[in-house]
Amino acid sequence: MLVPAPRVLVVVPAWNEAAALPAVLAEIVAALPGAGVVVVNDGSSDTTSAVARAAGVDVLDLPFNLGVGGAMRAGFRFALLHGFDVVVQVDADGQHDPRDVSRLVAELGDADIVIGARFADQAGYRVRGPRWWAMRLLAATLSRVARAQLTDTTSGFKASGPRAVRLFAVHYPAEYLGDTVESLVIAARAGLRVTQIGVTMRQRAAGQPSHGPWKSAVYLMRAFLALLIALTRRRVPVPAAGAAA
Repeated sequence: MLVPAPRVLVVVPAWNEAAALPAVLAEIVAALPGAGVVVVNDGSSDTTSAVARAAGVDVLDLPFNLGVGGAMRAGFRFALLHGFDVVVQVDADGQHDPRDVSRLVAELGDADIVIGARFADQAGYRVRGPRWWAMRLLAATLSRVARAQLTDTTSGFKASGPRAVRLFAVHYPAEYLGDTVESLVIAARAGLRVTQIGVTMRQRAAGQPSHGPWKSAVYLMRAFLALLIALTRRRVPVPAAGAAA
């Protein structure tokens, strides 16, 4: 008996990414002709929403900037409402290669969440100094929580299977860093299986990086604080199939 292919939704959280978005969406459509695509316009002040609509994809307009966590929760709810089995986050700045999406989705047969890891034997992404050590410590800690070998727990390039979609449509954290650190803790403590595959990250297609050296250090300190907070929160179960978001 043939098992139908999962319905895949690519969620693109976007905040003031009008310059990069046309090329990113063109790549997604070319690489994944059978997938759904929704851009979550996270309270942008530029023409992000208009650019996304001109590309012919679905658009969710948030009334103000909620951050990646809030945008992704909206994406997960959209997926559940419209019957998608798998959600893949692809950032709007062009750093994620849509050609890797199929590889992430293929690994969902043995896992509920697959991370596109920047530090798993792939060239082109290097971090040095204190930031590298801090990220290694964060990865080691989350590896213990998830009971899996993880090297890049702050990557936003992730595929989520049906159980994760149901969980995250209700419980995806909208707080700062919730979309990376806390979401993995929530998933692991709900019994979801987390794994990773190596991917190559690219340079931003447009705009400026959000983190310089000092901001990167602050980011990682906040990441550890978010991890501690996440570990103290109550466990939440995976909602049953068919439950409303």
